[in-house]
Amino acid sequence: MGAEPFFEKTFTIIGRDFSNAGEISSKVKKILQESGVSPKVIRRVTIATYEAEMNVVLYARKGTLTISVTPELLRIRVEDEGEGIEDIELAMKEGYSTASEEIREMGFGAGMGLANIQKNSDKFHIASVVGQGTVLDITIRR
Repeated sequence: MGAEPFFEKTFTIIGRDFSNAGEISSKVKKILQESGVSPKVIRRVTIATYEAEMNVVLYARKGTLTISVTPELLRIRVEDEGEGIEDIELAMKEGYSTASEEIREMGFGAGMGLANIQKNSDKFHIASVVGQGTVLDITIRR
């Protein structure tokens, strides 16, 4: 598993809370900037955390995002209580979306979230149980 984290923080995400959507990824960005993490890594982490945070806001009742920072790695774990994903392989394809018309009208639901998370991760794992929720494990090397 590697070194023990020298920093770890968990944030709560509330589903359908559009007024605060994106705030957690902004807070994570600020924390990493203050910790001296390189801008290139911060960009990757910010994209991954934003996409994961928005997926919880858009599709789940609630969730948590935990970031752990070690000298070598940044780990992000997102756990939600939502509908779950029936077909993970299909959900990972760019452009595939189950977004409602309401979500699309707000400018979301383009089907790029999980693909963007994977592109910005060095290691990515997703597990989901229909009717219960989804867990994302994201690792980014510093």
